[in-house]
This record gives sequence, structure tokens and C-alpha cells, in this order.
Amino acid sequence: MPTNTYESPLSSRYASDDMLYLFSADKKFTTWRKLWVALARAEMELGLPVTQEQVDELEAHINDIDYQRAAEWEKKLRHDVMAHVHTYGELCPKAMPIIHLGATSCYVGDNTDIILMREGLVLVRNKLVQVLAALAKFAEDYKALPTLGFTHFQAAQLVTVGKRAALWMNDLLLDLEEVEHRISTLKLLGSKGTTGTQASFLELFHGDHEKVKELERKIAKEMGFDAVVPVSGQTYSRKMDYSVLSVLSGIAQSASKFATDMRLLCHLKEVEEPFEKNQIGSSAMPYPPCPTSATPCGVSASAPWPGM
Repeated sequence: MPTNTYESPLSSRYASDDMLYLFSADKKFTTWRKLWVALARAEMELGLPVTQEQVDELEAHINDIDYQRAAEWEKKLRHDVMAHVHTYGELCPKAMPIIHLGATSCYVGDNTDIILMREGLVLVRNKLVQVLAALAKFAEDYKALPTLGFTHFQAAQLVTVGKRAALWMNDLLLDLEEVEHRISTLKLLGSKGTTGTQASFLELFHGDHEKVKELERKIAKEMGFDAVVPVSGQTYSRKMDYSVLSVLSGIAQSASKFATDMRLLCHLKEVEEPFEKNQIGSSAMPYPPCPTSATPCGVSASAPWPGM
């Protein structure tokens, strides 16, 4: 790992290997190539002069990305997408003439962004399900254990430890429903051309609108989508980004509520953080927390609080 450049703790400490790969260069540019393959295959099936041999050649080199060569092409052409078209074409000389045929840069750029966002949401959904499962077990185990309830952090009527956990679960369940909705409704941009009119594809298909529509359907199906954006410019509407960010914001709000409740309960010694044998609590106070007797709610420091 280089030590002479900035490193983000968001990736090195907190991101999973799966999420790091999802937003890696390898994932991005292999997805570009898969989109080029899908485009070439659809154009071939709809009668354009694209051969099976060319499609096969493209498929055979999806993962063979020479980043140094792409950088050399970009320095020369001053265009990131065309740099990768030429890099790919050098590996696929027979297919070079039909790579990116009729498409614009956003065909690979924007479609890839949508694909990565949806795959990212799938990873987030899986994490949410795991947290909910852990909380459900905890709530069941402690559903009858009474503890002091609070309103505005002032002592109130009794609740149970299980009920308290169910509150956090309900927020996360709402988030899970939103994630599921977004995954199921995200649409691929498709093959819209430079201004969203599909003029280049209409020209290739000699004005046959049905073939242009079928081209998009074929591409979407190969990339795992049921539908494409019905109307766009060159790019998909950035409101789609907002919709995804809104879902992530909701999860962050639920996590913040969960974490704040836990912090307040720790302050009251109702629950305590796990503390490993060799863990250091602070540079100024390296000793572990003092052992305590049974906590007010009856849950010991070793109780399996989810997320701790």
C-alpha cells in the first residue's frame, strides 16, 4: 500500500471487500466492455453487419485491460471512452470497426453508473437483512426482560429490552423496503445517442423504430434489467442519483438513532461495549472498563448486542 498518497478511512477501515471491488477500476471497465458486447450482439441479431466472430472476440477479452495502454491513448486522444475503445480494439482487431457502433460515451459511462448503484444497493440490502436477523434474535431473547423506558431521555414507564430492540428494527425494516423498491425500479439508460433522440441508431437501422426499441430491450435484458429509461437526454436524469442517495440517507438516519440510543444506554451502564483482552481504551486511559455488577436492565457486557 503506498504511503505517499492520501488514503481514505472510508475505504481502508470501513468498506467491505465486495463494496471496494464494486467501485474499482476493474469492475468499471469490465462493465464498459460487457456493455459493448451486449451492444454488438444486439446489433448482430437485428441485422447490422456485425458477425458472431466479432462478438466472440470481444467476449474473449473482457477482462484483459491494459491500463497503461489506455492512459497512453487518453493522453493522445484526450477522451477517456475513446481511449478504452482503442485499447480494447487492439486486443480485438476483427471487432475494432464495430466497437461502440452508434453509441455515445454515456452509453458505457451512465449505464455503468446505474449498474453499479443497483449492485451496491444489493450489497446494502444483504447487510440490512443480516442486521435485522441479529436484532430479531436479540429481541426474542429479551422480549420479557423489563427495563426503564425514556421519553426525551427522561425516566418514563417500563418497557422491555426486546421492545427497545424492536424500535430499531422497525426503522431498518422501513429502510429495507425502500432499498427493495429502488432495486426493483431502477432502469437502465439504454442506447439513447448523443441527445437522447437515438438518431445514430435510427440511421443504422434505416429509420426502423421498432428495431431501435428492440435494440434497447436486448441490451437491457443482457445486463439484467427489465426496462430502460423512457425519455432522456444523453444522460439519465440525475434525480435517479438523488433517489439512491435518499435511500442511503434513510439507512444512515436509522443507524444514527440506533447508535445514539446505544451510547446513552452505555452512559447509564445499562449496556456496555465488548472489550477484548488486549484492547486499549484510550492513549491516556489504556486500562479496560471497570467490571460492573448486573446492569439496570439485566443485560451484561457480554450480551450479544447487534452492531457492537
